[in-house]
Amino acid sequence: MDVQVLGPLTAAASGVSIVPTAAKPRQILALLALNANRIVSVPQLMEELWGAELPRSAATTLQTYILQLRRNLRAALRDSRSDRAEQVLATRHGGYVLEMPAAAVDANEFDRLATLGYAAYAAGDMAAASAVLGAALEQWRGPVLVDVRHGHHLSIEVTRLEESRIGVLERRIRADLRLGRHHELVGELSALIGHHPLDESLHAHLIVALYRAGRAPRALAVYQKLRDTLVDELGLEPSGQLQRLQQAILCGTPVRDYGLESADLPLARESRVVVG
Repeated sequence: MDVQVLGPLTAAASGVSIVPTAAKPRQILALLALNANRIVSVPQLMEELWGAELPRSAATTLQTYILQLRRNLRAALRDSRSDRAEQVLATRHGGYVLEMPAAAVDANEFDRLATLGYAAYAAGDMAAASAVLGAALEQWRGPVLVDVRHGHHLSIEVTRLEESRIGVLERRIRADLRLGRHHELVGELSALIGHHPLDESLHAHLIVALYRAGRAPRALAVYQKLRDTLVDELGLEPSGQLQRLQQAILCGTPVRDYGLESADLPLARESRVVVG
């Protein structure tokens, strides 16, 4: 079985979709997939579906949803016996578990590739880091579980994955900057700051890319626009590191890649707010 959560929810066994149309069974499938091979307790599932206000029929209704998912599995597997579906969506003491290879869930593959990419970056292999982190980002087809309602537990998972995606994206951009791909990054970074207008690190990467591409006036304009936005919306000045980057450009001084080496220019997060 293969499950994709980095975008719309898809799940298929033997090439046949097992995603239910009803909202709550979709939530159950998504939460079980994000915890593949780990038991999700009945209380966790109930809290995900109904929050703190549980209906009297919660336990019975949950069992009905599990049976529905197993029926979908059985139909996809073309197996009239119930035992195979029950082995995939198994009942365990106090909960349920989706037994499947970890790599069959795209979120797990994203995490695996991200770990490899970070290791390559730490080892100084920027080409490998860029390639592997880029492959991790290619797992994404849109916002996490964009077509699934998020209860308490799914909201936690969605936030973790979205934050991880931003981290992987920033690290891949850092690797590309160190590889001298400044011209190639300008378009991508310009679009990103449109989606994340208060993210200092993305703005800093764009400023560096523009400056190294010979577009100092445009780099300074990006800084000024960010400063205006931070002051108007948050009452904050850009971080000291960004201010020093601006001064270096004004003086025509070659700049090292902002934020690439934490000992030189650590990213200041006191005014970083990610939106969008």
